[in-house]
Amino acid sequence: MSSRVQWNWLFRWPPGIALTTLRYFLRPLPTHRVDEHEIVVVPELPEGCGSGIQTPERGSGRLFHRRYSVRIGSSLLEPEQLMCRLMADPNAAVPSEAALFETDVDHDSLRFGEELVVRMPGPWDGPVRVVHTSPTSFRLATLYGHLEAGQIEFRAARHHEELLFAIESWARSSDGTVDLFYDGINLFKELQTYLWARYCERVCELCGGQLVRNVEIYTGCER
Repeated sequence: MSSRVQWNWLFRWPPGIALTTLRYFLRPLPTHRVDEHEIVVVPELPEGCGSGIQTPERGSGRLFHRRYSVRIGSSLLEPEQLMCRLMADPNAAVPSEAALFETDVDHDSLRFGEELVVRMPGPWDGPVRVVHTSPTSFRLATLYGHLEAGQIEFRAARHHEELLFAIESWARSSDGTVDLFYDGINLFKELQTYLWARYCERVCELCGGQLVRNVEIYTGCER
């Protein structure tokens, strides 16, 4: 990554970071956290994903496995209906102060190979590509120029009377500067936690159901 790209985000993120940080403290979410050391295994990329993918091997710092999940009671949507909504409009559950998915493609659902740009007020602003879809899930991989290196998956399932929704990622920082803010002082990691925990909360609202207990947040990383 060029030094110009490497440092540009430092001049873009302050306003968004300030607003997100303010809401982080003023509107705490009910969460339960588990942190462990693990050998992180990244899902294999399917064939035909194309070039330009920024895999974790090209990143810097420790490799993280993170999962944000919720149990939703009395959901008005089935898993397939929920994911259909999210794939038709990736911004349907995104907290607007923290992120925005942008795409030039005009159709009613995410498709394999489609590229988007995720606008965030931290070091996650960058291009991604859809590398997997199913009726109940989709997965994105980071592309060159993104300030993370890895994959993130969104999925839903039914368990008895509850709907389960999860966001799971396998990634490391793209370079040492980003890693300092993410894993060194933990600022960006906490803001990332807020973003996806809020996303999970908004999914509950989208389903017309109720959050059962907490947003579960799991973080596993290499020693």
